[in-house]
Amino acid sequence: MSVVDDILSGGAAVLPVPADDPGQSAALTTALRAGDEIDDAVAVVLSTSGTTGTPKGAQLTSSALHASATATHTRLGGGGRWLLALPAYHVAGFQVLVRSVIAGTEPVALDPAFDPAELPGAVAALGSGRRYASLVAAQLDKAVRDRRAAEALADLDAVLIGGGPMPATVGERAAAAGVRVIRTYGMSETAGGCVYDGVALPGVQVRVDPQARIWLGGATVAAGYRNPVTPDPFAEPGWFRTDDVGAVDAAGVLTVAGRSDDAISTGGLTVLPGLVETAVLSHPAVAECAVFGVPDERLGQRVVAAVVLEPGAAVTLDELRTHAAQTLDRTAAPRELHVLDALPRRGIGKVDRRALRRLAEG
Repeated sequence: MSVVDDILSGGAAVLPVPADDPGQSAALTTALRAGDEIDDAVAVVLSTSGTTGTPKGAQLTSSALHASATATHTRLGGGGRWLLALPAYHVAGFQVLVRSVIAGTEPVALDPAFDPAELPGAVAALGSGRRYASLVAAQLDKAVRDRRAAEALADLDAVLIGGGPMPATVGERAAAAGVRVIRTYGMSETAGGCVYDGVALPGVQVRVDPQARIWLGGATVAAGYRNPVTPDPFAEPGWFRTDDVGAVDAAGVLTVAGRSDDAISTGGLTVLPGLVETAVLSHPAVAECAVFGVPDERLGQRVVAAVVLEPGAAVTLDELRTHAAQTLDRTAAPRELHVLDALPRRGIGKVDRRALRRLAEG
């Protein structure tokens, strides 16, 4: 915490790395040039969770970190104590530390791979006053399947869920348990979540360009990458061009459809995996789902679904295709099915689609 306090007060920039993974730590230290000259305004370089190549490293200033934490507290109704259940070298975990410093509180740490039985004690350790947690969907899913863990989360003032989409079934279980879930959207480049339940935080701007690409602007935007890329997504001052596509409705609420580079071109139709995942997840046998495309001689790409089933459940490809086609063009329905014990994940819980493609193509 003293390190975070120091950088918020203008101290030297830091590069958080995983202390329990010397190999990854060394790789990040080298790739992001720890120790080399850096702009005085930069407070922290947070490794990006991109799927390929060298990590770019989002350069966040002290003012961006302050703006993000302050906007979060404003939206949630005030500062409080936080449960730290995400790695502090990822933006979501790091921001728990920042919010705690700014609120003058100490977080309660919990291993990211926690056993649900540990949650009641961790929540109790937060004491009285306003209390919050920041989790990913996989952690929430594990917790709300355990009655005592779900009850503990329901005692919190808010549970922020980021790191990717949350299956509707998880949200339904959480709501039934009385957990106040807030879905967040953002990334390292925006100092973490900056849109809560589709609504931008104070000081944050959202726009969608004619290609449906989402742009995020305002005081939380990073001061560029440590390893710049072309084209530069920070080229327009104060704005970050994301790799996501979506829409903003008349009320200003953002809906994220998915990543532009995950789109599947199949049989002349462009399919966004998130829409197919939503349809597949509405089948009662499916607990988790990831959709991706693989090369197909006839279709260009074919839609593939990898699923984790509910305990004791079974489902066939034909059943899933028929179910998905109730709400989707039948061309978008999965043409291949893989039933897994668990979906491969990376970082703080994002589905590893590259690993899934290797599985399907192998």
